[in-house]
Parts: sequence; structure tokens; C-alpha cells
Amino acid sequence: MRYEIRIDGHMSDILTEAFPELEHVVMSGQTVLFGSVVDEAQLFGLLARCQSLGLRVVEMRRMPDD
Repeated sequence: MRYEIRIDGHMSDILTEAFPELEHVVMSGQTVLFGSVVDEAQLFGLLARCQSLGLRVVEMRRMPDD
């Protein structure tokens, strides 16, 4: 499964390093994290990591598989 997680604002390099399993791009005042997610447990772990770092998730969506 591939997911895209949109974070409000520009994440610093230090914060993006907290998500080594995902790629990222900054656009339109948001940081977009994207990549493969193995299962729901990993997805919930990513969201919990966002919360613990004080990041505001504005959108999360499953992307079509390649």
C-alpha cells in the first residue's frame, strides 16, 4: 500500500529524518510525506510519530499501487 501524508508547514531536515521510510517534498506551504506502508500497524505508528513530534496532519490518503 502507498500512502501520502500532508503536514501543515515546512518540516525541517531534522524532522524529515524522523521518517526514514518515507520520501518527502515541500509544496504550497505543506510537507508531503509519501511511500509504501506495509500494514495498518505501520500506518498508525507513522501517525503516532507525527503526533508525538507536534506535527499537524492535514490530509492522509491511500494512493494507487504502482
